[in-house]
Parts: sequence; structure tokens; C-alpha cells
Amino acid sequence: MNNKILIVSSNYYTQISNNLEKGTIDTLQEHGFDYDLINAPGCFEIPYLIKKNIDKYEGFISLGCIIKGETYHFEVISNETSRKIMDLSLEYNIPIGFGILTCYNLNQAIIRSDTNQKNKGREAALACIQLLK
Repeated sequence: MNNKILIVSSNYYTQISNNLEKGTIDTLQEHGFDYDLINAPGCFEIPYLIKKNIDKYEGFISLGCIIKGETYHFEVISNETSRKIMDLSLEYNIPIGFGILTCYNLNQAIIRSDTNQKNKGREAALACIQLLK
């Protein structure tokens, strides 16, 4: 295993994912970690990409955004994605920083991804780093 972290980022909401990626990358660089970044078409595909690469990295960071619409789809994608990411972390005993936003509207996502506000990419990176120590 190399000493890198894999960032798996859903780029469905480009502005949000770009902000989350910046917060994550800046934090990893501040702490001296190497990383690779791959994109997923949506959050639901993130667990597949983590599992596909599980033996190649010492940790992972999942990034994305799910915004509630008018149907139950929001709950299904949010719940199943987070559940599978937790399952992978426990099954393979590997840290996975969780930076997937689950918001009721775009404004909430903008605030939670803003690098000058509550950037959850930074928080996910810090969680992964702490678990690796």
C-alpha cells in the first residue's frame, strides 16, 4: 500500500464539489499527505469507487452533495451512500472521511462547501488524518 489518500468526489454539483475538493486538498497538503483525486458521476457511485481502490490507499475521503427534491430519492441516496461508506470503513478497517453534504437547498450546500465558511471537505480530511495517526 502506498502512503496516499484517495479523494472520491461526486462532481454532480460542480461549484460545490470544487469547493469541497479545494478544502480537502489544502488540508492534506498542510499536513504533508499525498493524494489522488477521482470523480464519480454521483454520490451513489462513491462506495463502488472506494471499494475498487481499497487496497491501493491508506485512507479515503468521500465528497459530494445531495440536495433534497420533491421525492423520496434524497433519503434513499443519502442513507444508502452513507451506510455503504461506513460498511466499507468497518469491513476493511480503513478510514474514510465523510464529506458528503446532505442539504435541503443549494444555499445550505454553498455555505457548507465554502472554503471561508464551513468547508466540510476540510473537516473530512481532518477526520481521515486523525484516524491515520
